[in-house]
Amino acid sequence: MGTPEFAVSCLNRVINDGHDVVLVVTQADKPKGRGLTLALPPVKVCALTHGIEVYQPLKLKNNKEAWEIINKCQADAIVVVAYGQILPPEILELPKYGCINVHASLLPKYRGAAPIQWAVINGEEQTGVTTMLMDKGLDTGDMLLKRSVEIMPDMTAGELHDLLAQEGAAALSDTLELMKSGRLNPIKQDNSLSSYAPILTRDLSPIDFNKPAISVHNLIRGLNPWPSAYTKVGGKTLKVHSACPINQDRASPGTVISTSPLTIACGDNTAIELIEVQLEGAKRMASDVYLRGHPLEIGRVLPD
Repeated sequence: MGTPEFAVSCLNRVINDGHDVVLVVTQADKPKGRGLTLALPPVKVCALTHGIEVYQPLKLKNNKEAWEIINKCQADAIVVVAYGQILPPEILELPKYGCINVHASLLPKYRGAAPIQWAVINGEEQTGVTTMLMDKGLDTGDMLLKRSVEIMPDMTAGELHDLLAQEGAAALSDTLELMKSGRLNPIKQDNSLSSYAPILTRDLSPIDFNKPAISVHNLIRGLNPWPSAYTKVGGKTLKVHSACPINQDRASPGTVISTSPLTIACGDNTAIELIEVQLEGAKRMASDVYLRGHPLEIGRVLPD
């Protein structure tokens, strides 16, 4: 059971490991783009490529048909990876060995919908993946295996996503192997150490230059590739795709203090160098290329 690209690595690994995938459950096809063409979830595309049956219920809760279809599979285990719906108790109870979730954090930290992005936004230096036995709570089940990775200083959420997708597949492979041989040792989560990673919204995107440059830098890479951090220049949105925090002499936050390279003052006597930007309606480009067509004077204060 999974939907986005993150789950595809796990599905491929389960197939390549020789397990019999009897059914893939994913979210419904959704309109995408200006033409609102129906787009297939990446997991569905993968399943169809391998000739695996796909089921796309609009909801699982109080859905007798969904229960009957999943129960008919007589699955030993249900693997859940970024599916996008909460599994009701009657489905959690179906498989012999339970429902195994692959979660992109080192639980109990960063429970919730966007653990990868919030780990970057909060400046974490390490994260990872956890497999767990699902229960009725939100990412609260007993932990099975963990794999840790280092978050490099300039790593974006998109880059971390791709790394954790591979780590999640490896952790799932090991988990299923241990499950088959009866060697798993579930560990309770310490709820006192938990934190929450809520779903991303565009409300997070405006850059607050009053914050220290490192916080601005972390926001920029944590919202890359979506929804992107931005400031306003002349009333137009200027997305910032990459940047570099630096120290600076005292200047009011938001002030343009250099145009070679483009540097904006931040809080705590720091500054942020904008490396790659994108003006609304235009392509991504290096900041020096942007400045050739849209010069900014030193002393100008952003957003404006």
